[in-house]
Amino acid sequence: MQKQAFVFPGQGAQYVGMGKELSQHYYSARKTFKEADEILGFKLSNIVFNGTKEALQKTVITQPAIVTASIAAFRVLLEQGILPGAVAGLSLGEYSALVAAGAMDFEDAVLLVQKRGKYMQEAVPQGEGAMAAIMGLERKKVEELCSQGSTIGVVEAVNYNCPGQIVIAGKRKAVEETCKIAREAGAKKVITLAVSVPFHCRLLQSVEKKMAQELKKIKLSPPSTPFVANYNASYLYEPQEIKKALIKQVSNPVYWEDSMRLLLADGYSRFIEVGPGKTLSSFIKKISSKTWTAQIDNYSSLQKLVEQFGEVKIS
Repeated sequence: MQKQAFVFPGQGAQYVGMGKELSQHYYSARKTFKEADEILGFKLSNIVFNGTKEALQKTVITQPAIVTASIAAFRVLLEQGILPGAVAGLSLGEYSALVAAGAMDFEDAVLLVQKRGKYMQEAVPQGEGAMAAIMGLERKKVEELCSQGSTIGVVEAVNYNCPGQIVIAGKRKAVEETCKIAREAGAKKVITLAVSVPFHCRLLQSVEKKMAQELKKIKLSPPSTPFVANYNASYLYEPQEIKKALIKQVSNPVYWEDSMRLLLADGYSRFIEVGPGKTLSSFIKKISSKTWTAQIDNYSSLQKLVEQFGEVKIS
């Protein structure tokens, strides 16, 4: 029996039309978007299905939109009898993972991430922060380069995605300087990311207190499915520990590679990316090239997955 994990995408995976096809074919997906519309008090579904790229990129829209699209896909998978043995999510994706694990109500998740997006945008004025992906350098080297760049301003390694890909974030000028010296140090590629907020760096520390207050208002249950947290790349089972990790991940690094290596070491050999995009599948393949991955966010990808599952045993 092969062990299987579901992984859920974070901000940046969004695209106009995500979840629309599944909603046309499956009531459970359609109902998920309808629930989100009612929870938020506006037609999120219309923005996601028929809106503009610019409207969807607003952080207060993006975050609940990705969680809704991910849970819509998750619910369709459950109907097909495809279940996770463990769950993890990249940054924002942790909220989707916790809903999937039965630890957090969907309503609470949608409202929390909308507020999370609002608080993040307010923490750093537009244009002051930046993020960039550094390709082809080891993590220690990137950390050294950030130390050099920090003479100008805050810049930190914030996403340890996979071997040879680390994202940095901080003040725009400090990030630009670090990118410059990374190129000089032999980085294969340096890509400035199109984001409005420098996620997971200390510039967002003020958001932690606000999220702590919001999380006090909701009830979390112990996950019914093992949940791996970004903050420390460990399984978390106690609700208070999970809340602490959700607070800390706002302004601390995401240890995605380490989280996936934990699951791989524990025998998980199949990973299904649930929600928009294929980024996480790409990261996992770079961590372990022999790992089986699949992605589900539309009708054709679901049908392909269902056909494959007729040929394998899953635990």
